[in-house]
Amino acid sequence: MQLPISPKKQLELQALMQRLGVQQSDFEERFVRSSGPGGQNVNKVATCVVLRHRPSGIEVRCQQERSQALNRFLARRVLLRRLESQRLGQLSEEAQRFAKIRRQKRRRSRRAKEKMLQVKRLQGEKKQLRKSVNQLD
Repeated sequence: MQLPISPKKQLELQALMQRLGVQQSDFEERFVRSSGPGGQNVNKVATCVVLRHRPSGIEVRCQQERSQALNRFLARRVLLRRLESQRLGQLSEEAQRFAKIRRQKRRRSRRAKEKMLQVKRLQGEKKQLRKSVNQLD
């Protein structure tokens, strides 16, 4: 299979497939129409790639690029990374990034919120003390 990517990236993809013991025949590939920005090309051409790994059942949709061929490469890379993280039982880079975002969006505990507000009050009091005498009125 020839994809429109650099030979270096092609070799990295093949090495990852060999390391995981994945064959090209394990993939089931479909093409569907993308959605979102991209104009007429996206609306008329099936550039979105749906790649499924038959043995594990993992399915990936990729519509990052306007080019179907480039989306094929990106879908394979994402799918192989997911397989790798699943097999190694570790959090992959992507999963770690999602976990970090989830932690950042999580609501603060009551104690943490009270502590934060107390620090803000102290800052406000410091600023009040810095004001000149004429502004205190």
